Amino acid sequence: MSSTVQTTASPPDAEAAPYRWRWAALMVILAAEIMDLLDAMVTNIAAPAMRADLGGSAATIQWMGAAYTLSMAVGLITGGRLGDIFGRKRMFLIGAAGFTLGSLLCAVAQSPETLIGARVLQGLFGAVMLPQGLGMIKEIFPPKEMQSAFGMFGPIMGLSAVGGPILAGWLVDSDFFGTGWRMIFLINLPLGLAALVAGMVFLLESRSAHPLRLDVPGVILASLGGFLVIYPLVQGREHDWPAWAFVMLAASVVVFAVFGLLQSRKSRGGGDPLIVPSLFRKRAFTGGLLTGMVFFSGMAGFMLAFNLYTQLGLHYSTLKAGLAMVPWSAGMIVGFGVAQAVQKFGRKVLHGGTALMTLGVLATLFTIDSAGLQVTPWQLTPALVVSGIGMGLLMAPFFDIVLAGVEQHETGSASGTLTAVQQLGNAFGVALLGTIFFNLLGTVPTPASFGDAMKITLWVVAGMLVTTFAVAFLLPKRAREEHPEEAGSLAA
Repeated sequence: MSSTVQTTASPPDAEAAPYRWRWAALMVILAAEIMDLLDAMVTNIAAPAMRADLGGSAATIQWMGAAYTLSMAVGLITGGRLGDIFGRKRMFLIGAAGFTLGSLLCAVAQSPETLIGARVLQGLFGAVMLPQGLGMIKEIFPPKEMQSAFGMFGPIMGLSAVGGPILAGWLVDSDFFGTGWRMIFLINLPLGLAALVAGMVFLLESRSAHPLRLDVPGVILASLGGFLVIYPLVQGREHDWPAWAFVMLAASVVVFAVFGLLQSRKSRGGGDPLIVPSLFRKRAFTGGLLTGMVFFSGMAGFMLAFNLYTQLGLHYSTLKAGLAMVPWSAGMIVGFGVAQAVQKFGRKVLHGGTALMTLGVLATLFTIDSAGLQVTPWQLTPALVVSGIGMGLLMAPFFDIVLAGVEQHETGSASGTLTAVQQLGNAFGVALLGTIFFNLLGTVPTPASFGDAMKITLWVVAGMLVTTFAVAFLLPKRAREEHPEEAGSLAA
């Protein structure tokens, strides 16, 4: 983003803004983050209840998560640029309004197709809303308070990670006013309305003085390429892998190749490409994309399979399934804390976290194999805690290390692309591992087949983590140190 900013709201600048006003604005931005974090997690917990109520095939469960993350992945690449062009406050308010409307449409959906369409709407408007927060924080807060502002994201993410599954399980099981699973979306309405009203009052309008132009053909090609990958992976299994599924996968390669050529041509011609091509000449960045894609795919697929296994295979209630995931989330918070103390070791921390996660996944597999259909959340706790700690250790240094060597003019494109790859990895993992899991269940699932499907899925996740460990050697040994504040803000 350009450094020159036009401001139209009062107070006019960060130094003149009252202390309480700045922190009130931060609370608005954090409320938006909470809505996204909760929506990304709760559908995994509530998916079986949704399908039981609305009907649909096994693919419906995959699409409930994949539709949201895929649409957000595509939108995030352009979301920040829209704020530069039209104003960050304006785009934040539009995104928050659309996200709240999407939540309402999810809550009143009467068919799987309507619910999936509403999830796409949520993802697209979420991608417009979320990127504006980082830019506004950098404008609202003076440098001496910047670190404290970004420091708020960690606790919020931690509380959401722990509380999200519990909240989802409790809301579904409590069945308030007969709403059942619908309450997990209705709870977004007061949050969204509060963010809108408070945003109008407290947020500062700003935009780039020399905004980049929006690459519409690039957006269309990126969207099409992502769809051509995810759709056949989710639907192909249900149609016994027809020829069109493989044609679509092959077509996705062609579309992404054309996308790359057009981005390169636009850059050489002095245009504004969606993704700066020079990034792909940096080993740290390309290695980070590969590492992130493999890792986030494995984690998203694991969480979907684990929740299906506990609820449909072990017959846990929704609340009990949510509570079973808490050790993982709590371990992740511990891992983030430990990572801060050993951050000087750079890539070794990431490698250590990957190894620890692999150990935890294999320990989960061993626990399921030993305890069988009588496995309890308490028996799963040690393995899940180890996995969570490893995930925290892996994720804490990831963005800083990947952004090592990225030039100042490339940071916006780099951070947007990395975040989009994270979301695309989530969608891909849900599609791929969800397909493996359902395929292993057979046409008439039994409790024993759920256990077998979960164990094989865990072997695949372990394999993906080993691949993550190997690919991570492409990353530099440690993050850049010359711009610690900037790297920290991008990581947040």
